[in-house]
Amino acid sequence: NKAVCKLSVSLKQFVVHDALPTVYYIPDFISEDEESYLLQQVYRSPKTKWTQLSGRRLQNWGGLPHPKGMVAEKIPDWLQTYCEKVSSLGAFNGQTANHVLVNEYKQGEGIMPHEDGPLYHPTVTTISLGSHTLLDFYAPVSCLEGDAPQTEENRYLFSLLVKPRSLLILQDEMYQQLLHGIQARAQDTLTDKVANLSAAGGEPGKTLIRDTRVSLTIRHVPKVIKAKLILGRK
Repeated sequence: NKAVCKLSVSLKQFVVHDALPTVYYIPDFISEDEESYLLQQVYRSPKTKWTQLSGRRLQNWGGLPHPKGMVAEKIPDWLQTYCEKVSSLGAFNGQTANHVLVNEYKQGEGIMPHEDGPLYHPTVTTISLGSHTLLDFYAPVSCLEGDAPQTEENRYLFSLLVKPRSLLILQDEMYQQLLHGIQARAQDTLTDKVANLSAAGGEPGKTLIRDTRVSLTIRHVPKVIKAKLILGRK
């Protein structure tokens, strides 16, 4: 597909060279009107779509990823548009995203360092709405590094400043090897550990106050079950 190749080439201008392979950071991927519209749709969703977790709440669209396969559910049009828009960049090797997690982080909320695991195509794409955040990256816990204690602090590598309306794409080592998390705090002071500082229009030493951030995490689950098989049965 020529269109996909062409777009993928234009994606190269958005590579963050000061991180590991591979990060693309696209500021203003959507307009302010699109941002307002998406936030409106998120908060119009039925209350039953929300799951409350410690430190954030989320909506799951497209089905529940499962090792035996995801029972696919139709994604609503307001999200399908963005699944297609992101997929057209070639992020999923010509496949179209079929899963969206909507996360809401209120000011001061975060998420522990984690990896996204093997149920997804090894690419994660995120559209941010409402507020910036700092996404922190960590080396995985390993037993090989002598006697140094494996604290979060000494495994911390760098951060990415993620602004509202931006698109962030993580692939390769950034997706498969590193852990990523968000510190639970109300504000962020920018340092030279922010790998995309200039691309995101940040200045070292500047403090940004967080507000409520809603992220759309758009992914492709390769293993899909068409029939509603009972997953619990052996």
